[in-house]
Amino acid sequence: MKVLYARVSTLEQNTDRQKVNDKDYQLVIEDKCSGVIPFFERNGGKEIRTLSESGVLKELHVWQLDRLGRNLLDILNTISYFNEKRICINFVSQGLKTLDQNGKENSISKMVLSILGVIGEMERNQTKERQFEGIQIAKMKNKYLGRKKGTNEDVNQFLSKPKNKQALNYIKRGYKNSEIAKIVNLNVNTITKIKKLGLAK
Repeated sequence: MKVLYARVSTLEQNTDRQKVNDKDYQLVIEDKCSGVIPFFERNGGKEIRTLSESGVLKELHVWQLDRLGRNLLDILNTISYFNEKRICINFVSQGLKTLDQNGKENSISKMVLSILGVIGEMERNQTKERQFEGIQIAKMKNKYLGRKKGTNEDVNQFLSKPKNKQALNYIKRGYKNSEIAKIVNLNVNTITKIKKLGLAK
């Protein structure tokens, strides 16, 4: 079976750009989650693993490397798993294959993918650093204001915030609090509060 895997980071995003020739595949599997979540801990990743363990999966196609993940170690471990199963991963837009025609590891692709993986991880870390620096600068200028002390927030108002609403969707889909915190960039305590208030409604 020839499978296409697509991933976006948020529920609002769509995978259309990654499914250019989706009719060429027997199955399209999607994930809407952060790339820092290990591949086989995602719903789509679990489904792909089941297909590979049952011997059904013959080829896995992914639009580009960062759709597989944003953590270099996890990317390399995922590729290694499929290499051992003799399942070739095709990175469509980058024109790279993990195995050659004889089913052996493609050394050139391995080198290029490792470099791309490092770049992807660096980009994510730089984004987080810029966000942190921005907050620190805003605090120094007294422009970063949290909620004023003594103010109360209505439950519906709290749950209707974009990130909180997104987190509640993940909660209802069975994701762990720690996973949701990474996906939507919220504190685990906030996720616990969302879970308590959202499921009580």
